[in-house]
Amino acid sequence: MRTWLGAIVTVGVSLFFPGALLPAESQETAALEERISRGASLPDLIQYAYQTNPSVKAAREGWRAVIGRYRVETALPDPEVTSNYYPKPLMAEFDVMISQMIPFPGKLTKAGEVVEAEAQTARLELDKALRDVIVGIRESYHELLYVKDAKRIVALTRDLLDHLRKVGETAYAQNRATFYDVTKAQSQMAQLQFDAILLEDLEQTEKAQLNALLNRPPGAEIRLLNGEHLPPVAYKLEELFGVAHKYQEEIRMAETQINKARARVGLAKYEYGPSFRVGLSYARGNPGEVSPEYRDSVGVQFGFSIPLWFNKNAGRLDEARAEEQKALWMKDAQVNQTNALIRNLYFRLKNSERLILLYRDQLLPQAARAMGIAETWFREKQGSFSDFVETESVYYNFQLSLARAKADYGKYLAQIERLCGLTLTRRAENGDAGTPEGRPR
Repeated sequence: MRTWLGAIVTVGVSLFFPGALLPAESQETAALEERISRGASLPDLIQYAYQTNPSVKAAREGWRAVIGRYRVETALPDPEVTSNYYPKPLMAEFDVMISQMIPFPGKLTKAGEVVEAEAQTARLELDKALRDVIVGIRESYHELLYVKDAKRIVALTRDLLDHLRKVGETAYAQNRATFYDVTKAQSQMAQLQFDAILLEDLEQTEKAQLNALLNRPPGAEIRLLNGEHLPPVAYKLEELFGVAHKYQEEIRMAETQINKARARVGLAKYEYGPSFRVGLSYARGNPGEVSPEYRDSVGVQFGFSIPLWFNKNAGRLDEARAEEQKALWMKDAQVNQTNALIRNLYFRLKNSERLILLYRDQLLPQAARAMGIAETWFREKQGSFSDFVETESVYYNFQLSLARAKADYGKYLAQIERLCGLTLTRRAENGDAGTPEGRPR
């Protein structure tokens, strides 16, 4: 999340000084590419995506385009120059006039307010694009960490099962184990081989997804460092709703749409006012018809439009007011949808946290002890080989479940932070993290 905020600050620099960061960014991108191939952290992936992701670049250019349009909308109309030449002159040979249309005072300011609201929306679109990319990277990152842990668990369990298979075959030869016991160990080995193939495919699929976010070829190599600490949420559920209403990009975009609609209402009211035209003209008199002292004439023009069609202007105003009401209702809909999604994701997040604590602190230690007891009983001829294999299978499944719960916790945390628009692992007021019970590690 810190990298997210830092990247947003860098957007402003690169927007107004587009060449300032190019050499440094090029070198940094090359260094990040090397780290990604050898062993990358989550901040490395996020920084690389900020520099290369096409969605972020497109949103950045969209913001720049709206900023450029502000100067267009708030400028006066282009002046006009007209000229008339008379092949058969009567009183004048030719005349020239330059004129300028001037909108009703305050109309350009209101038009600027509309574009300002659009610029705020474009900036939030950029923040949203960057946020979505970061969340996608975090989800893939935690999924790849799960695959990494699962592959390690499969490898360790395969070695153990291979040893158990040999023990079972020896025990079968000594009539201490049944043929069913031996085939059960062999079937467990086959299941492990299937899991290994499945994890390999899952890893390649997730790497392709992550490479798409990094704007790299689907098969480009990605290596991750060891998993990072899973921090607790520093906010209570009731606080998350208020945080989302204040910081979420979609809700803030809905607010800017309301501001834009209100600015358009004000702009529509100016349609009832006239526009003015001022001009300056010069005419060259016909020497055969006009005396020399009156041959060169200069004129000043002034005019204004008549907003006579009140029905058309009323239609503009009604449209703008309807857009304002639409924007208000759209904000309410976004707030309601966000509240429901936060409650759903918070449940999933807390459930993953409970599962981490359950497997790590209770089930895994119990399964390890049960496996040790089963092995001891089997060696002392007080238990069956089948019990030994069964306890090993339970321990294996619990290890995978713990790895899955950790990955889900990281993914749900990323998703709920996307809804809230703010990092939730430390409080915004003082930067201190909360200390809820059941802190996962």
